[in-house]
Amino acid sequence: MRDPFPISPPPLLVQAIQPLASTLHLSTLPLHIHEVLFALGLYAFIGLYLSPLLSSYFCGSRYNAFSRRTQINWNVHVVSFCQACIICSLSLWLITQDTERQSWRPENNNGGRNGVEGLQKRVWGYNGATGLCQSFALGYFLWDLVMCSVHVDIFGWGMLAHAVAAVSVFSLGYRPFSYFYCPIFLLYELSSPFLNIHWFCDKLDLTGSTFQAVNGGLLTTTFFLARICWGNYSSFNTFYDLYTAYHLTPPSSNNPGSSKSSSAPTAHSIDYQAIYALPPSQQTKAFFPPSSNTDQFYLPLWLPLVYLASNLILNALNIWWFYKMVATIRTRFHPPWGTKGVGPEIIHYEPLSAEEKAKIARGKGLGAGVKGAGVAAGRVISGTDGVDGDGRGKGTYGAAAAETEGGEQVEVQRGVYGDGRRTLEVTGTERRKGGTRSRRKA
Repeated sequence: MRDPFPISPPPLLVQAIQPLASTLHLSTLPLHIHEVLFALGLYAFIGLYLSPLLSSYFCGSRYNAFSRRTQINWNVHVVSFCQACIICSLSLWLITQDTERQSWRPENNNGGRNGVEGLQKRVWGYNGATGLCQSFALGYFLWDLVMCSVHVDIFGWGMLAHAVAAVSVFSLGYRPFSYFYCPIFLLYELSSPFLNIHWFCDKLDLTGSTFQAVNGGLLTTTFFLARICWGNYSSFNTFYDLYTAYHLTPPSSNNPGSSKSSSAPTAHSIDYQAIYALPPSQQTKAFFPPSSNTDQFYLPLWLPLVYLASNLILNALNIWWFYKMVATIRTRFHPPWGTKGVGPEIIHYEPLSAEEKAKIARGKGLGAGVKGAGVAAGRVISGTDGVDGDGRGKGTYGAAAAETEGGEQVEVQRGVYGDGRRTLEVTGTERRKGGTRSRRKA
């Protein structure tokens, strides 16, 4: 299918990106660089302007009471929700409506999964509509990379590493490589809208509500089906194809020490404006080697290994996240289905009273660092420091926003243990020499 994006590749932008695309062997990137930039701009606009505007309008008293840290997190979840809805809709549309892509499926090729022509298209084939899908995904991950880099004190180094890996893997697809599987793996995002809704429920005092229970059921169901079942099944099919494709080419071509490369055209030698006007089938052939003989195709060993390693790590993380997700959701509800009120650890958090939040808001400089803030918050609420409860609190619904003596933003909320004990929990970011780290202190 042709690229359905209404704007054709701007010639000046194509010329500007060609040297980089040629150096990195990303031959199809110039056809989609404008879509990557559009998606990046769209998600940045949602996160920086649209989300704060709509959130202030519909949830003004609550959103405006959030600390800066929580507002940033809120906006990130809004962008994630929008991106998941866009990319899943686009992926499902491609999988069900793109007849050209459907012809690449194993069942539609002579020889089945081992048929050479279909295998070559699934591994090396180019498809304009799939390029659009990949570009919107890359635009989002570039935005995510920027956010995780600027706010590493909020999201942590793990999320930054995830963003770097996502940008790297989706960029490699422009070689072209495994275009066929791009919308398949993007269906992982089917569970993301429900995950974001679950997070919003906790911030809007809907923890343990019927709405959150129904959403939790949809979250665990879609996560299990999309990421565990569909994800592992698709990973197997992908690496079966890559394994077969690697062994179809002559050993000398795939030898890491070999100087041989694919005879497919490179970015600097391609007339992209002419290719953009071609029918879909001819666009695919434009990025193929001049001969369909298997010795004209080249699959460097590092490429499937990168995809294999990324998928194995992601699938393992999905299984772990699913376990933790179920455990977290159960803490919101009472037995027999939930674990609320069971066990020695903190099992849920409850909102502070208006009076408590007012006291914390009026208490300036809650100790030094996160630990000191925890001690000082207890004194403030108990009244032993002389701070009264008059005035209007500025805390969030569920947690009170405050500052330490050093100016660090912290949030105070009440943790409830299974044995009924209640403590004050302070969450914030400690600044230390050589970096920052997030901490929670009882």
